[in-house]
Amino acid sequence: MSFDAAHFNAEQAQALARKTFEIEAAAVLGLAGRVGPDFARAVQIMLTCRGRVVVMGMGKSGHIGRKVAATLASTGTPAMFVHPAEASHGDLGMIKAVDVVLAISNSGESGELNAILPVLSRQGVPLVAITGGMQSTLAKHARVTLDSSVAQEACPLNLAPTASTTAQLALGDALAVALLDARGFKEEDFARSHPGGALGRKLLTHVSDVMRSGDAIPQVGPEASFSELMREMSAKGLGASAVVDAGQHVLGIFTDGDLRRLVEKGVDLRRSKAGDVMHAEPCTVRADSLAVEAVALMEQYRITSVLVVDSDGLLCGALNTNDLMRAKVI
Repeated sequence: MSFDAAHFNAEQAQALARKTFEIEAAAVLGLAGRVGPDFARAVQIMLTCRGRVVVMGMGKSGHIGRKVAATLASTGTPAMFVHPAEASHGDLGMIKAVDVVLAISNSGESGELNAILPVLSRQGVPLVAITGGMQSTLAKHARVTLDSSVAQEACPLNLAPTASTTAQLALGDALAVALLDARGFKEEDFARSHPGGALGRKLLTHVSDVMRSGDAIPQVGPEASFSELMREMSAKGLGASAVVDAGQHVLGIFTDGDLRRLVEKGVDLRRSKAGDVMHAEPCTVRADSLAVEAVALMEQYRITSVLVVDSDGLLCGALNTNDLMRAKVI
């Protein structure tokens, strides 16, 4: 099919976009009036499943099914997608009697899907259907059927799956939300299934994961000369140094900011010792604290470095905002 750019109608394209939104919004809103006991039964079947929710669908419904399976899996419901056509050629062995099948089909008459329904029935696998064909073959085999029918597709030809797939997706999301609520799924649980995401980093990263430790910790004793203190700060590159006693108890901290303020006051630093210039009783954070707690501490006191102590209060690490930024906590 050729396209003549000279005859492109921008206003018509914009009007069709608005019409698409209206039709698909109406399709989703129409689902609300159909939520009833069948929806609750579907949630209960999946909730009590001892295996996995196996999502199936052909064509565009299959694409929706993959997304629904991913959403379920990431929100506490073990799930996977199995292609109906592949199921007929061996992949049906992935499905066990302890599983639940969530089958998605707009018409409910997908040949590849319907071909395996008798086998699922013989295996005793519970079947939940999302379909617009309430009298279809799929609906008749299902233990619970959720009505995803729409008045019309957004496609001007009323052919391409548009509003119908939007409705399927919305129903899948509704199931996932109801299930995560019933399971008591929390932010921490979400983070564990998304360790590479921003929330995962915030809720799973501990201070001990990002802090500098061992020889990388800048530290001197209180009797160290000012020159020794400066050499330690320069060598470790933290912009600060801890001042500790012989038992590794934190006595104080000296930072680049402290140096600047002393210079501005005209203090003669050549004869000073670390204990003379340190800031006593500095803010510290526990190694087993979340890294975001260190961020909050820094923001509260407007500091860029913080010392880390263990459960006995002994110095075991140090970190600054650059360490937290590299770990993508901030």
